[in-house]
Amino acid sequence: MNTNRPKILVVDDTPANLVAMRRLLARADADIFEAASGNEALALCLDHQFALVLLDVNMPEMDGFEVAQFISETDHLSETPIIFVTAAYADDINRIKGYTAGAVDYIAKPINDVILQSKVKIFLELYRARALLQQALDELSLRNQQLTTEVAERTRMEQLVRHQATHDALTGLPNRTLFRDRLEDAIAVGDAEGGSFALAYIDIDGFKGVNDGHGHAAGDALLKAIAGRLDSRTRESDTVARLGGDEFAVLLNDAADAQSALARCQTLCDAIAEPYTLEVNGSRLAVTIGASIGVTLFIPGDAYDRIVAAADTAMYDAKRSGKNRCVFG
Repeated sequence: MNTNRPKILVVDDTPANLVAMRRLLARADADIFEAASGNEALALCLDHQFALVLLDVNMPEMDGFEVAQFISETDHLSETPIIFVTAAYADDINRIKGYTAGAVDYIAKPINDVILQSKVKIFLELYRARALLQQALDELSLRNQQLTTEVAERTRMEQLVRHQATHDALTGLPNRTLFRDRLEDAIAVGDAEGGSFALAYIDIDGFKGVNDGHGHAAGDALLKAIAGRLDSRTRESDTVARLGGDEFAVLLNDAADAQSALARCQTLCDAIAEPYTLEVNGSRLAVTIGASIGVTLFIPGDAYDRIVAAADTAMYDAKRSGKNRCVFG
């Protein structure tokens, strides 16, 4: 039996009627199933998807109305078309009862071969059309899922590319490009709304000795540890960036005056100076470094170059005056 062909279920408790129906349906392009009772019919319906059920009404134990009612009220069977085949219940009241139970049509006994073949043909064509439509919908759903996945992956890749373009690959901090954007935005807001902020430039004292003496893996581990300390000791509204090498910058929002800016920078300086225990190639390495920090305040009307130069100059003043300290400029 071809599993791809439509299936028709014939339900009748009289063997002779089943034989007759089998003969009448011999030319139908469908696989024919037979049931001699309502219970047998329901069992077959649960195991197969039928394009059409030809159902005798007058059966013992469970009549056709009850079988049709069960089929129409079962979710995955409710779309199965049912035609009552009967010599009885031909009056309007029983026809209405049959339609209410879920039947879509009646065929009277004795069966007219032409009428039966015509109606069966129509329902088989409807079944095939619905199957094709479902196949198209399934393919469309699959394609939509594929497109959704592709769009999500493309979005993820675009976000990754944007992140890589604006963030330091080693530490994950904003890079020089993103920091400049943030600083220019802060200047624009400060000019428009009168806000205050400070800019700190940080150069690590002793980094070269660690990097040269213990290798680049140690230097990289140290830079990541420094980035973590800076990030954990600044506010969410601040911006910590790695400008390159062992140079960092911090945009400190809401720094009202030089004293408060220096106090916040001293916190960063103290954090960086705390001893480190680095995991390098399976070994633990203890190192101690310091930081020279130059900090300056935003002044309304400031240009990007002026405030950057002021912070950079103050940082070099910190290095020249003994390192591991904060200098305001």
